Amino acid sequence: MPPKPAAPSSGRITLREVARALGVSVATVSNAYNRPDQLSAALREQVLETARTLGYGGPDPLARSLRRGRTGVIGVVYDAPLEYAFADPAAAQFLGSVAQALQDASYNLLLLASPADTQADPLLPVQSASVDGLIVYSAAQNSDLLRAVLSRNLPTVLVDQDQHAQAAGVGIDDAGGATLAAQHLLGLGHTHIGVLCLELGLRQGGGRVTHERERQIVYHPTAERLRGYREAVAAGTPAHAQLFLTEAGRNTIADGEACALELLQAEPQTTALLCMSDVLAHGALRAAHTLGWAVPQRLSIIGYDDAPGSADLNLTTVWQPTSEKGRRVGQAMLALLGGEAQVDVRLPTRLIVRGSTAARPATPAQHL
Repeated sequence: MPPKPAAPSSGRITLREVARALGVSVATVSNAYNRPDQLSAALREQVLETARTLGYGGPDPLARSLRRGRTGVIGVVYDAPLEYAFADPAAAQFLGSVAQALQDASYNLLLLASPADTQADPLLPVQSASVDGLIVYSAAQNSDLLRAVLSRNLPTVLVDQDQHAQAAGVGIDDAGGATLAAQHLLGLGHTHIGVLCLELGLRQGGGRVTHERERQIVYHPTAERLRGYREAVAAGTPAHAQLFLTEAGRNTIADGEACALELLQAEPQTTALLCMSDVLAHGALRAAHTLGWAVPQRLSIIGYDDAPGSADLNLTTVWQPTSEKGRRVGQAMLALLGGEAQVDVRLPTRLIVRGSTAARPATPAQHL
């Protein structure tokens, strides 16, 4: 039984209060938390029991991290609401892979998402986070958010972004994968092809994409995937193929369905859809069902990511190495923390053909 602790002084209980109550040195109490091998099991339990009785919760983690010069935490910057990171299977798969790579080196992840309150300062989470490094998973090019990240002068890894002299980079061949998808549809004879785009810019709300809006794209994956689609159409046959673009306000199944319905009703000659994510493609499958358009006999649909669950949907899609990308991001961050030089990694993509694509129907208007 530990001795009855002396009455503590007023205010927050400190390590010194615990030491005084037990009649031992401050170093002994500190060792009970930080160097337990320096104490006998009985003495350490006595210290911890006394601390619990007094209401002492242990050393201040921030003070401990300042003494070590490291927090043991890596921030992941995500310029969308936090729930997006979990609603998108590809994002969840990526983050899980990053976490595994870092936790093996005793680091934890902190998600720094845009505040839900539109009146709040969106830069505050990045500017105030106590982290050892920053991974930028989603940020508009040349944005205030990206500048805030780089101004921290911490080890930084940019994911699916343009190269930057101040950061390492890990990404995929976005344009190459998109080109393969468009070429596949052109090879099947499709000439009226809709495109369900990921967000083009910050809080634009979605809708039909004009040439002016297309020139203002600020997200790297959106710009590169659209570039791949357009280059395939420009270089391919049939020579008269056309793309009809609409933007999803969010990367959700519901937004994919709404965008597909809007596009298909406005352009009823459309026989195929290129979707910039499997989430949007899932929504497009729902829209086809709502309209009574058989897939792939009336409407062909291609996604992007090959996210978990896409095979169950029998979805033709562009595969990207999502888990490998997350692992490479974790490795790049650990290398920077270890003082190694920055790297820039680009991973390959490929087309996975399943049952959601087929030859263009001869008379699609008859099936409306």
